[in-house]
Amino acid sequence: MAAQAPLSFEDLLPLMAEKLGGEGLIRELCNGFRLLTDADKGVITFDSLKNNSGILGLQELTDDDLRNMLKEGDLDGDGVLNQMEFCVLMFRLSPELMQQSEMLLEEALSQQDFSFCF
Repeated sequence: MAAQAPLSFEDLLPLMAEKLGGEGLIRELCNGFRLLTDADKGVITFDSLKNNSGILGLQELTDDDLRNMLKEGDLDGDGVLNQMEFCVLMFRLSPELMQQSEMLLEEALSQQDFSFCF
């Protein structure tokens, strides 16, 4: 029996979106952000990403991988990821979900209650 390749993030995020809907996906992204956040600074720093990446099964990423992840998601150039940058990065890492993102964003925004993120 041939072993199946493990599912990647790119495979899982669209499945999560389909199962959870827009609001549920945003809630899970907020939870992921909180898991990786530096508790004192309220953002994802290199150190917080390195220290907490094992929680999400990313322990095999090198320091360069982690730095590149931060650099790719850091839209304002401050060297860290805020919650919006993190969510944008997660969507960008999943091309299939990018196609669905407008619908999901509209659904989430129609709820107009983002208290679950804070």
